[in-house]
Amino acid sequence: MTLALFCGALGCKSAPSKVDPQIKIAKIDAYSSRPTIAPPPFKIFHQTDNSITLVTDEHATDDQIKAIIWQLRDAAHAHTFAALHIDQTAVDKRDPIMWFHIYRGSKCASEKYTSGALPCGGAYHASGDYILGSFANKDHDDGALLKDEDHETHLWNPDAPYIAPSNP
Repeated sequence: MTLALFCGALGCKSAPSKVDPQIKIAKIDAYSSRPTIAPPPFKIFHQTDNSITLVTDEHATDDQIKAIIWQLRDAAHAHTFAALHIDQTAVDKRDPIMWFHIYRGSKCASEKYTSGALPCGGAYHASGDYILGSFANKDHDDGALLKDEDHETHLWNPDAPYIAPSNP
């Protein structure tokens, strides 16, 4: 109502203005919503000073992989990796980045650590990644669902502030 009075007093146009077709509209990244399902169980397959490879059920859905990534993000911000059977002190000592690679099943999970023939061929076969830390910000984090080497879906804006779930 106030806007109508304001526009009436100033003579605002009610018809939409024409948009120049030559003007490009900036692309806005849309992030998928947080899954509402519980994350499936996973186990540590391999760990180094800056990388942890996790495996879950080989038939895990995309939403289940996303749920694991969100679970890792929540643990990073709450400092509760120990509750997930991940060494909190190892994560805290990262210098400056810790990568979490999530695989469906263990068949391809050794691809980053094998010295012989790659178990699944010459590509990256993880289903999801969670990255904690960066060279500029030790608390920066990013999560992505991976379809293949060239197609990933980022789950949140890594530059936006973290908001804890209301009921983790």
